[in-house]
Amino acid sequence: MVANALDNIFSKGDAIAIDMPMTVTAVVIYLAIVLAGFVVVSIADSFAAQEIAVRLRVSNAKAIFTQDSIVRGGRRFPLYSRVIEAAPLKAIVIPATGEDVQVQLRNQDLSWKDFLAGVSHLPRPNCYFPVYQSIESVTNILFSSGTTGDPKAISWTHLSPIRCTADSWAHLDIQSGDVFCYPTNLGWVMGPVLLYSCFLTGATLALYHGSPLDHGFGKFVQDAGVTVLGTVPSLVKTWKSTGCMKGLDWTRIRMFASTGEASNVDDDLWLSSRVYYKPIIECCGGTELSSSYIIGNLLQPQAFGAFSSATMSTGFVILDEDGRPYPDDEACVGEIGLFPTYMGATDRLLNADHEKVYFEGMPIYKDMQLRRHGDILKRTIGGYLVVNGRADDTMNLGGIKTSSIEIERVCDGADESVLETAAVSAAPPNGGPEQLAIFVVVKEGMNISPDTLKKRFSRAIQSNLNPLFKVRWVKIVGMLPRTASNKLLRRVLREQWKQHVQIQSKL
Repeated sequence: MVANALDNIFSKGDAIAIDMPMTVTAVVIYLAIVLAGFVVVSIADSFAAQEIAVRLRVSNAKAIFTQDSIVRGGRRFPLYSRVIEAAPLKAIVIPATGEDVQVQLRNQDLSWKDFLAGVSHLPRPNCYFPVYQSIESVTNILFSSGTTGDPKAISWTHLSPIRCTADSWAHLDIQSGDVFCYPTNLGWVMGPVLLYSCFLTGATLALYHGSPLDHGFGKFVQDAGVTVLGTVPSLVKTWKSTGCMKGLDWTRIRMFASTGEASNVDDDLWLSSRVYYKPIIECCGGTELSSSYIIGNLLQPQAFGAFSSATMSTGFVILDEDGRPYPDDEACVGEIGLFPTYMGATDRLLNADHEKVYFEGMPIYKDMQLRRHGDILKRTIGGYLVVNGRADDTMNLGGIKTSSIEIERVCDGADESVLETAAVSAAPPNGGPEQLAIFVVVKEGMNISPDTLKKRFSRAIQSNLNPLFKVRWVKIVGMLPRTASNKLLRRVLREQWKQHVQIQSKL
């Protein structure tokens, strides 16, 4: 019915955005857009209006599906108002609760009920023949921040679902009979990965409507009989510190999958102990790869916070500072260089030069120009792999990638005393999510405290970028370190932040 309703309004190939929680309705909308030959534009429901607007503009979206609000803990948070502030596109609005939307719609917008009513006259509104397309056709536009101001617009083709499902099947052993739960959103890559990993393997998708940070989520995992639970290290840290999962029976879980940011070994040990020390499979990849490039698996012993192998069909080398590959059996630390033949990887960007972003400047290895990914990888003596951060200035805050430039742009305008800022992040010495620090140069004659700036920066970032981001530390400096060509040396500041974190961890 949804696919028929789409045909009633839009033209084949149109890009149609989804900005709402990952509910059953959102999943149906996603599948219907693909089924009917349209293109999904993925937007996270946590974004501010400005970030929504950028993604709608870059993708040339023709419409957007959203909710009137988001309900969390009995409270309503506006969503439709953010969407209409972002762009004048047609919006199809789903009620968060009940059958009727609880906001006043613009003239060009439709309620979910009216959208479906547009095909009620058809003799068979629930019958639809899928639109078949070439494997190179775009099925989904997702976004991943790099080191430039705008997020990279990444096109998933019809090969992308095959790749992410193949990895889930081969490395996580997702199969018919499994119940797979992963607290995520269709605006992030794990949303589509979860969806396809379930429906193309015969597994059951478990969706929880609410915050994954409290007992209610844990009880859902118990009652739904979840067998594979996806996590983000930030979630695990909260579960452990609050004790909110006490008294629950998670023994049906046969494994965990963890991705999004660096894991903390102590937190992983606690999580595994909840289910009689079942394995935690670490996954690390990227939106532009459609899946992971390094991962764990059930055929090898696993180490907490580490990866035991490359994903199926993936080849890579670790490069030294001069771009030369280390021997495959040598313990080392360096930037990853992926082999260019990579099933499912993107071959285009909507708003950037794909060759320049991923290949320009990368070394040649065995007559192949290596593909850039940007991770710094450590290979241990035992052959396990650990991600040691990024080679560029991308930050990973709470599992969400953003760029230093985006953070700095917002902070520069957060207070009139600010002359310029530099944003860096680092993980604690014992592992765990990256923490954000801002170095500030204030204008001459201005007097303001770091604590005041910390509050104003956090408020500005949460309002303009993402409400989940939080500034951990602010340091006022006389000047920022730069090269002779005036390039900001964030690595110098990052080392200062790491030293501060290490000192604080010992107190």
